[in-house]
Amino acid sequence: MQSAFKTVGLVGKYDTRGIEGSLCALGRFLVQRGHAVLVAEQTAEHLNIEDFPRRALHQLAEESDVVVVLGGDGTMLSIARTLAPHGVPLIGINHGRLGFLTDITIGAMHEAVGEILSGQYVAEERILLNGQIRRGDERVFEATAFNDVVLGKGGSGRLIDLEITINTEFVYSQRADGLVVTSPTGTTAYALSAGGPIVHPTLRAMALVPICPHTLSARPIVVDSESRIELHLMYADDARVHFDGQEHFDLHSGDHVWITRAKHPVTLLHPHSYSYYDTLRQKLHWGKKL
Repeated sequence: MQSAFKTVGLVGKYDTRGIEGSLCALGRFLVQRGHAVLVAEQTAEHLNIEDFPRRALHQLAEESDVVVVLGGDGTMLSIARTLAPHGVPLIGINHGRLGFLTDITIGAMHEAVGEILSGQYVAEERILLNGQIRRGDERVFEATAFNDVVLGKGGSGRLIDLEITINTEFVYSQRADGLVVTSPTGTTAYALSAGGPIVHPTLRAMALVPICPHTLSARPIVVDSESRIELHLMYADDARVHFDGQEHFDLHSGDHVWITRAKHPVTLLHPHSYSYYDTLRQKLHWGKKL
C-alpha cells in the first residue's frame, strides 16, 4: 500500500552536537523507502547539509505531508507553534533530555518512523494557547504557547498582586510569585513542578496553577478550553509574561493578560505502540523503589 506521506520534512535542533548524522541517516532511510525529503533551510545551513532540497520553514510545512522534528521538547514547542496554522502533522525524535513531546528515541528512529509512515500510528490532536497583553485599550503584545503562559515576578523578587476572571466572572485575587496557565500538554512541565494536576493531553481544558501563593488555600483549577481567562495585574514592581519560556514581554501594573485556546491545534503522530501512561511511568519514575 502506498504511503499517504509522500513528502517528509525534516527539522533539527542545529546547536546539538551529532544531530547532523542522525538527520542525514534518517533522510537517506526515507529516500530508500521512496519518500521525497525536504530539510528546513535554517537546519541545513547550520548543520552544513547538502544532501536534500532546502525549504524555508513555512514553505516546508506547505509542501510536506508530515514533518519530523529532531531535538528536545523545547525544539518541538517552537516548531509546533510556528507550523500549527499549516495543519501538517508532526513526529518527534528525542535528541534531548525529557522527551514528553519528542517520544521516539534515536535508537528506534528508523523502525518507529517507518511504522508511522506505513500507516501504523496513534494521532493526537493537542490544543495551543493564545495570549494577549492589553494596556488600557491597546493590545501591545500577542503570542502563542504550546505548553503554558506564565505570569511571573522578575528580578526584584517581590510578590505580584493579581485578579483572576474567567468568562467575565471574578474568581479570586491572589498574591504570589506568579501564575501558570497551562494547556493539557503543559501540565507535565512547569505546572507540574508548581503542584498542578496532570491532565490528559487530548482533553479540551486549561489549568490555572499558582506559583508559591501567599496563602495556603490557593489551589489549582481546571476549566474548559472555551473559557477566556483574564489576569489583571493589580501591582508589580517587576513582572513578565512568558510563552513556553521562549517568548517574553515585560508587564506594568494595570496590564491585562487574556488567555484563550488558540485557533489552530497541533497533531502529533506516535508509533502504534505508544501509550501516554507508559510515558508518564517512565519519565516520572512511577512505581520505582527508592
